[in-house]
Amino acid sequence: MVDVKSHEFEGFLQKSARHYRIFLVYGPDRGLVSERADQIAKATGVSLDDGFALVRLDASDVQGQPGRLLDEVNALGLFGGEKLVWIKGAANEKALVEGFQILAKDPPDGSYLLVEAGDLKKTGALRKIAESERTIAAIACYQDDARALNALIDHELSAAQLRITPAARELLLNSIGGDRIASRNELQKLLLYCMHETLIDEHHVADIIGDASAISTDEVVDHVLEGDPDGFLHAIQKVIASKTAVFLVLQSTLKQFQLLESMRLEMDERQQQVAQVMQTLGRGIHFRRKPIIEKTLRNWNSADLSREASRLGAAILQSRQRSALEDNLAIQTLLATTLQAGRRNRRT
Repeated sequence: MVDVKSHEFEGFLQKSARHYRIFLVYGPDRGLVSERADQIAKATGVSLDDGFALVRLDASDVQGQPGRLLDEVNALGLFGGEKLVWIKGAANEKALVEGFQILAKDPPDGSYLLVEAGDLKKTGALRKIAESERTIAAIACYQDDARALNALIDHELSAAQLRITPAARELLLNSIGGDRIASRNELQKLLLYCMHETLIDEHHVADIIGDASAISTDEVVDHVLEGDPDGFLHAIQKVIASKTAVFLVLQSTLKQFQLLESMRLEMDERQQQVAQVMQTLGRGIHFRRKPIIEKTLRNWNSADLSREASRLGAAILQSRQRSALEDNLAIQTLLATTLQAGRRNRRT
C-alpha cells in the first residue's frame, strides 16, 4: 500500500504514479478528490477524449451489474492501446469492493482503474483493501489547512504575475478553504478582477470574493454542533444558493456524528482525554473545526451520539423515499439536532 499524504501528492504524481495501475482517491473535500483524480487520469497517458479508451462509470453502475468492473478493466480496447476505467461516487458497494479486491491481487496489464470515493472510514472495506495491498495507491483528500491554502494562493498569484498585501491574504484565507475547486474558482475570479492591477489589497478581496466555503457542508455542520439555529439557517441558505444538494448536508452531519460516536467510545473504553483522541481519530479534522469537535465530545455521551446518528440515518432514508420533501425533511431534522446541541451546550 502507498498512502499518499497531501503534501506528498505532487511528488508522487511526477515520480511514482506511473508505477501503479490502481488508484483510490477519497476524502471529505469533494473538490480536491475531483481535482486529484483528474490529475491522475491525465498522468496515465490515456486519451481522455477517446470514448473507447476511457470508460466512465458511477459506483451505482457497478453495483447494479456484478462483474461489470472486471469485464470493463479486462476488456481490450477496440483499437488497442491502454484503457482507463474511471469510477465516481464510490463508497463501500459490495460489487465494487469484491472487484477491487480481485484486481488488487492481480493488477491489469493494459488498463488503469481510478476510483473516486467520499470520506471513507478507516474501517470501510474499500479503504481497508487499499491500505493492505501494495498494488494500490491510496490518496486521501482532506480540507486544505493554512499551509495548503497559502500554497494554492501563491501558485495562482505566480501564474498571474500578481502580488497581494498581508491584510488581503489574511482576508482571503478566511474566505476560502471549504472545497478545493470552489477555492480555486474564487481565486481565479479575483485574479481576473485584478488583472490590470499590480497589487491586490483587502478592498479587492472584499469586493469580489464570495465565501467559497458555502459549497462545503462543514459550515452548516459546525453550526449544528454549536447549537446555533440562526447560524444554521443562514449557512443552509448559502448551501441552497450554491445549488448544492441539501441532502449532502444531512449526509455529512450523519458522518460527523458517527465519527464523534467512535471518538467518544474510544475515550470511554481507553479512559482517554479529549486531546488524546483528537490526536488519533481526529487527525483528519481541519484545525479550525477542532474546538467545536472537542466541545461536542465533552457535552455528549456515546449513547446519545449513537441515538442522534440513528435519527439522522432514518431521516436520510425517509428523504430518499420521499424525494419531493427532501429539502424540508433535511432542514427540519438538522434544526432539531441544532436545538438539541444548544440545550447541551448551555449546561456547561
